[in-house]
Amino acid sequence: MATFEKGILGGFSGKVGNVVGSKWRGKNVMRSLPQRGKYTPTEKQEQQRAKFKTVIGFLSPITEVLNLYFGNTIGDKSRFNIATSYHLKNAVKSTPLGMVMDYEKVLISKGDLRGIDGGTIATGAGQTLTFGWQDNSGQGKATATDAFMIVIYVPDLHMYYTNLSVATREATTATVTLPNYMASFEVEVWASFNKPGTNFAATSTYLGPVTIL
Repeated sequence: MATFEKGILGGFSGKVGNVVGSKWRGKNVMRSLPQRGKYTPTEKQEQQRAKFKTVIGFLSPITEVLNLYFGNTIGDKSRFNIATSYHLKNAVKSTPLGMVMDYEKVLISKGDLRGIDGGTIATGAGQTLTFGWQDNSGQGKATATDAFMIVIYVPDLHMYYTNLSVATREATTATVTLPNYMASFEVEVWASFNKPGTNFAATSTYLGPVTIL
């Protein structure tokens, strides 16, 4: 870094060629641009980048669901931000083929509402899934009119099916017809309850993988 008072350049600010001019403590200052060196990320940094890419790619299509029902906002952190942090810490794992989601630990909602007891799932003809659960209304803040909701993911297609109001808690059973393109594919299924018109929800339950008929 060099200082100068007057000259053919005079005082200036900004970049001229490989020289940068600025003011520093009332003096005109010139310095050369820094040389860019080759940066090689560490193995740990590469792994973190791969984890982040995997988690964001998985969660982005269900941003709306997460922003409605994943915990509570903290300061300027959205529910999606909170969901991203959770999955980075708990629901992504390294395999010989790279980073993958740990579906058993994935959550599509997180909250204090009473969740699913005795959840079951069965496949049927015509891309149908039939769900069953116990009516645990009256336990905690659970009510008969809480909405049963599902999120279904097709790993081979990286596509989702969501329904945030399949039935009420008191119904104890519901059948859903999935899109034709899901036929013959294995899907991952999560279910939960929410209170319609609010952001209040239960922590979701993983119902496992099933193959759509």
